Amino acid sequence: MYVAMMSNTKQSVVFLPLGAIIQEYRVNGINIVQNFPTAELYRKYNEPYFGETIGRVANRISGARINHLNGRSYQLPANNGPNSLHGGKVGWGKRIFDGPSTVERHGREATLFKYVSRDGEEGYPGTVEVRVWYMTRTEYEQGFQVNILEAEYEAELIGNEDVQETAVAVTNHSYFNLGNAPTIEGTEVTLSTNLHQVVNDVDIPIGPIKPFPGIEVDKTFILGPTEPDIDHCFVLNTEPESIPVDTRGLPMRKLGTFHHPTTKIHLEVHSSEPAFQFYTGQYIDVPAVGGLPARGKRAGFCVEPSRYINAVNVDRWRSMVVLRRGHKYGSRFTYRAWQEGA
Repeated sequence: MYVAMMSNTKQSVVFLPLGAIIQEYRVNGINIVQNFPTAELYRKYNEPYFGETIGRVANRISGARINHLNGRSYQLPANNGPNSLHGGKVGWGKRIFDGPSTVERHGREATLFKYVSRDGEEGYPGTVEVRVWYMTRTEYEQGFQVNILEAEYEAELIGNEDVQETAVAVTNHSYFNLGNAPTIEGTEVTLSTNLHQVVNDVDIPIGPIKPFPGIEVDKTFILGPTEPDIDHCFVLNTEPESIPVDTRGLPMRKLGTFHHPTTKIHLEVHSSEPAFQFYTGQYIDVPAVGGLPARGKRAGFCVEPSRYINAVNVDRWRSMVVLRRGHKYGSRFTYRAWQEGA
């Protein structure tokens, strides 16, 4: 466990070497992410991926197969129906990272985690080193203390195998609960786009990017006890050929704003990524363990900065996830959270 303190002792972020997990993210003493108290409980019960660093490729790969890399195809584990999800049966979020190390990054103190993913791990070609930097700070806006957590991802091929390219797409899978309650009911949500990837019955895109049906998600809506039930990839950049494998040089854009009127806690998520998965937690099913109550459906929501789903298997999209030798994958995201009156 590693604690990164902000200026106020009630404001802290806690990380674990297991999966470079975000274990706690506190606002005025309230932890707004779902978690477990120990790494062992994460190993036993974290089927929902609470707080994990997701890789080698986040989201789904169709048919658990990469059709063309290095002049051949690669079979991956099928762990989500016919598809491979979040890096396979043992993705990066369930691996032990080296760290934490306190380092300087962009002129500021940062917490660094590193992991070496060997050639063939979960079926992926090439040995890749991934680096995760976390940086925390506070700002004051309109009299409120804003607790900021920034993350930066970088990956590159480092092995001596005869592998010239692999696929990488990393995200964080934190589940937020701003109401300090059993569910996310009552949370006010405004997403920054209503465009989403239309998918088939096994959640693989079928091609078009269209407005989300039934609800204008780019206008404020409220999460109810069961509806809306959302688990979709929303798209900010609809020109896939323009998206580099390293997005860190692109402007940061707001993905969405979130607020709970009971606690008066606000959250904004910003990222350099072209898309994000918004998920309202329909399949959370965690027993009461470690002194925490059971967590069930809609115990948290996810905002996962991302590339397009199944990009590696679509010619127009694949350049955003194909990492070639001598190049670097990169991305950034920022969480900004505050409580009115604090």
